[in-house]
Amino acid sequence: MMLATLNVKEKTIKLVSIPRDSYVNIPEVGYMTKINHAHAYGGAKAIIETVEELMQIPVDYYVRVNFYAFMDIVDAVGGIETNVPYELSEKDSNDRHDAIHLKPGLQKLNGEEALALARTRHADSDIERGKRQQELLKAIVNKALSFQSISNYDEILKAVGTNMETSMTFDEIQSLIKYGRSGNVEFEQLSLKGIDGRMDNGPYIYLLDETSLEDVKSKLASHLWLTVKQNKKEIENG
Repeated sequence: MMLATLNVKEKTIKLVSIPRDSYVNIPEVGYMTKINHAHAYGGAKAIIETVEELMQIPVDYYVRVNFYAFMDIVDAVGGIETNVPYELSEKDSNDRHDAIHLKPGLQKLNGEEALALARTRHADSDIERGKRQQELLKAIVNKALSFQSISNYDEILKAVGTNMETSMTFDEIQSLIKYGRSGNVEFEQLSLKGIDGRMDNGPYIYLLDETSLEDVKSKLASHLWLTVKQNKKEIENG
C-alpha cells in the first residue's frame, strides 16, 4: 500500500509506503486492527477512509492492481532497470517456490522478475520491501514517461485490462500522463518507522512510531499546502 502526493507547481511527488500490518483505526468498523484488513471490511472506500484518517490528508484517487497487472505494466514498458540488493529466490506469479532467481546488482527485469523483487522480504523486512516497491514504481513511471507516442500508453492500459481498478477517468489518466511528460518529475521516498508488536498476545502487528508518523504527515500536508489539522471536509469547503 502506497500513498502518493503530487505538487503540480513544484513537479514533485512524495511516496510513502504504509506497512500492511500497521495497527490503525479502521473507521468502517470503528476499532483498531491491521490496515490491510480495511479492504475486507469495505473495499477501496474503507481503505481510503482509513488512510485519510491516519495521514490527515484527502485521498482524491486510488489505483488497485493485482500481480498480473503489475507484470503486464512492466512488460508493456519493455522491462525496467533497477538494482537488486541481494541474491534472492522467490515465488513466481503462480506461487511456484524458487521459480525466480535473481543475482544482486543493477539489471533489467521483466514483469515476473520485477514482481519477485517487489514481493520478497525474507532477507530483511516489510519496511525494506516498501522501499523496493517505491523504487520499482519510480522505474516504471520514468520508463513510461520516456515514450514519445500517446499510443504507447493506450497499449499499456489495454495490457492491464481487467487486472486494474481505479477511480480515475480515462481523461484524468491522459491528463496525468500529459503532465508527467511536460518535464522531469522528482520523487521523494518516505517511510513510516515503528516497532514489532502483538495484538492481545495474538497476531503480529506493526506499531507506528508517533514521532515518525507526525513527521510524515507534516511533510505530506506541506507538500499539498495544507495544515495537518485540516480534515477532508474542511479541505473540500475551501
